Amino acid sequence: MIGADRPLRADARRNRARVLDVAAEAFATEGTTVPIDEIARRAGLGVGTVYRHFPTKEALFEAIVLDRIQRLAGTAQAARSDPDPGTAFFTYFTCLVEAGTVNKALFEALATAGGQVDTTALRAASGELLTALGDLLGAAQRAGAVRADVEPGDLQAMLAGALAMERAGAGPPGRMIAIVCDGLRAAPPH
Repeated sequence: MIGADRPLRADARRNRARVLDVAAEAFATEGTTVPIDEIARRAGLGVGTVYRHFPTKEALFEAIVLDRIQRLAGTAQAARSDPDPGTAFFTYFTCLVEAGTVNKALFEALATAGGQVDTTALRAASGELLTALGDLLGAAQRAGAVRADVEPGDLQAMLAGALAMERAGAGPPGRMIAIVCDGLRAAPPH
């Protein structure tokens, strides 16, 4: 295995990136059951090259999911600059459901984020994602856009439920997330 503190050569970086791209696409469409041999074949690389970068399928899956969760957490951080906290919150919440809906592997990770993630890196990234979502929630609540009684843990459960329903095809696409978002909205002042 390549040392963590030694930089990769340019060809090794390209190979690693190619494996991640191919595996991400395969996992997104087919789930985590795709064999490493098939990922290597699709990437146009030998199985040994894949194993040199990712000694197990779990390590490969973790690298992909970690990258996706970190990107989603970064998107949440960027959403904080939106002048309308309610719009920022609902747009980001919808983004999470949509990302999980089209990506089986990400769906599996998001459905258990913060609770059953197996590695320290994934737990930390999932925690960052949930913290960012909680920060957006707090700002939206202070702006009066989201019900005051909603807690970050509630969002995790709603996210998992909305993801499961959207993946199951319960109604037209986007129906479940619209229902969840409507339930989260603060009642207009009387």
